Amino acid sequence: MKNPSRRGLLKNAAAAAAGVTGAAALTAAPAEAQQPAIEWKKKIVRRAPAAAAPGEKQTPTPATPTAPAKPPLFNGIVTFGNLVFIAGIGAHFAGTIEQHTAHVLDEIESNLKLAGSSMDKVLKVNVYLADLKDYAKMNSVYQGRFGAEPGVRTTVAVAGLPGDSLVEIDCIACL
Repeated sequence: MKNPSRRGLLKNAAAAAAGVTGAAALTAAPAEAQQPAIEWKKKIVRRAPAAAAPGEKQTPTPATPTAPAKPPLFNGIVTFGNLVFIAGIGAHFAGTIEQHTAHVLDEIESNLKLAGSSMDKVLKVNVYLADLKDYAKMNSVYQGRFGAEPGVRTTVAVAGLPGDSLVEIDCIACL
């Protein structure tokens, strides 16, 4: 008998799982006892206007926002069902890769909290580096920020990042 392929093993495992879940479905609890359905609707999460610094005059904001002349190019935070999408965040100030990485991760954490999620619920991260030589230094700050069981990550070096940021990071998380 020849050695089974990985594909064959996966097919057999899937068939066995389907048989078990099929039997379980016959004895499942009534629909009202099951989890509520996920509402698959896109929602935009907006940040509140920044507070004025001490001694600085606060500019009043209108009670009802007016429609912008043009729609925005993109939104920074969007939820869809039980997922949260955080747009790429960079650090637009002079500093080291460690400072930029710490700043970006702090901003991501703040945005996730605003959307009702957290760093340990992140499923996918994309890291864009201005220079691949910064990979190890970026990792020294990044490691541990997404909990004991971090999600998947892709890291690439790109030709340029907006605003002279040394790193830009985006992510997808669950609620």
